[in-house]
Amino acid sequence: MQNNLWHSNLGIQANRGEIVMTKIKNSLIPLVVSLLLVSSLFAVPSSAAVGGPNLKVTIVETNPYPAKIGEYLTLTVQVENIGGDKADNVDIEIVPQYPFSLDSQANAVKNIGALNPGRTATKEFYLFVDKNAQKGVRSITIRTKTDKDSPWSEKSFDIRIGTETFNSKGTVELKEVISEPQVFMPGDRGTITVTLTNTATTPTVTIDGVDYDTNARIQAAVLRPLSDGIVVLDAPYEDMGILGPGDSIKLTFNVKVTEEATEGTHNLELAIEGNSFDYNSKKNIPLKVDSSNIMVIPSKELTMINGKATIEFDVANTHPNEFNSVSIKPEAEGIRFYPAEYFIGPMNPDELFTIEFTAVADDSSDVRETSEPVNLTLSASYNNGINRHENIVSNLYIQPIEESTGNSSNLLIQGLLLAFIAVVGILIYRKKKKSEK
Repeated sequence: MQNNLWHSNLGIQANRGEIVMTKIKNSLIPLVVSLLLVSSLFAVPSSAAVGGPNLKVTIVETNPYPAKIGEYLTLTVQVENIGGDKADNVDIEIVPQYPFSLDSQANAVKNIGALNPGRTATKEFYLFVDKNAQKGVRSITIRTKTDKDSPWSEKSFDIRIGTETFNSKGTVELKEVISEPQVFMPGDRGTITVTLTNTATTPTVTIDGVDYDTNARIQAAVLRPLSDGIVVLDAPYEDMGILGPGDSIKLTFNVKVTEEATEGTHNLELAIEGNSFDYNSKKNIPLKVDSSNIMVIPSKELTMINGKATIEFDVANTHPNEFNSVSIKPEAEGIRFYPAEYFIGPMNPDELFTIEFTAVADDSSDVRETSEPVNLTLSASYNNGINRHENIVSNLYIQPIEESTGNSSNLLIQGLLLAFIAVVGILIYRKKKKSEK
C-alpha cells in the first residue's frame, strides 16, 4: 500500500518536471532566436569590413608645393588595402576640377592590379594649373575600386595653389611709392620702393560671432612691367612674415629703363599675395621717363680779341627732377680754358646758372693768325640718380679778332699833335687881338 503510494508520488513529480522543462524550452527558444537575430544584424557590417577588400587612398606628395599657377603639378597617390581580403584588380581615377586639368585624358585612370591586405601601391598623376587660377585652396576628387565589377568609391582632397591660407583678417595696403630717380631717363637704372601697411587698428575682430586675429601676411610680392622698355631686375619677394595691426614694411625693386623706352608714364603692376586669395591685391605703380637734359646757351658774343676772351654761358636744367654733380667742360682746338671744367653741383628743375670761362689761344696755334671762326664744343655732365649722363653742345664758334697795337699808337700821336696845333693856334689868335687894341 505504501509502495504504491510512493510510486504514485514519483510519477506525479516526474510529470510536473516535464511540464516545467517544456515551459523553459518554450520560453528559451524565442529568446535565443531573438539574440541570434540581433547578433547577426550587428555582425554583418563588421564581418564585411574585415573579410572583404577595403581601400584607403592618400595623396602622399604634391610637387611643387604649393602648386604654381600656369605650371604642371605632380600628385603621388597612395592606395592601401586595409580590408581582410585581396582586391583583385584595383583602379585609381583622378577627376580634376578647374583650375586643374590632366596632361592627357587617357591618363585619368591607372591600374594597380591585385592588392593584398595590408599592402600599398602608388601612382603619379600630372595636372596642369590654369594660368588664370587664383591662389588658395582648391579641391580635387580621387576615385578607387577593387575590381571591374565593384562600384567606385571617391574622396575629395584639398590642394593649395600659390600660397598658404590663413584665418587672419589683416589687410595689406599700399601706402607709399618712392622712385629713385624720381623721373628716369632712357638707359637709366634705379629703384622703386613700396611701403606696405597692415590697415587693421585692433588686435582682433569678431565676424559672425567668431574672433579672428588681424595679423596680415605677405606671402609674396612681385613687380611686373606692363609695357615695353621697362625691366624688373629682381625676383619676387617671398615669405615676408607677419605684419601686426598698423605695422609697415618697405620692399625695394631694382628696375631698368632701356634706351628704346618711350617718354611718358609707364605702368607696372605690384601683385601682393596676402593671407589667402581673398586678400590678394594688385596695385598700379607709375614710372616716368623723360629725356630732357642740361641746356648750355651762350649769354654774350663769343669773340676773342688778340688771343684772349671772356666767354659766358647760361646753364639750365630742363629735366623734371634734380640733377647732381653738374659740370661743364669747354673744348676748342688751339685754345686753353680757365677753369678747365666748371663744376656747378646740384641743380633743381628749371634752375638757371651763369658760368664764365677765360679763353687763351696757345702760342703754338694759328688762332691769332686767322680770322676763321674756331669750333667750340661744350660737354655737360650730370647724375640722374646713380646714372652718369653726358650731352654735347656743338655748333658754337669763337670769332678771333686781331687788333694791331702799332696803329693805335700812331692814332694817339696824331691826336696829340692835332691838339697841340689847336692850342698853339688859340694862343696866336689871342696875341693878335691884344696887339690890335
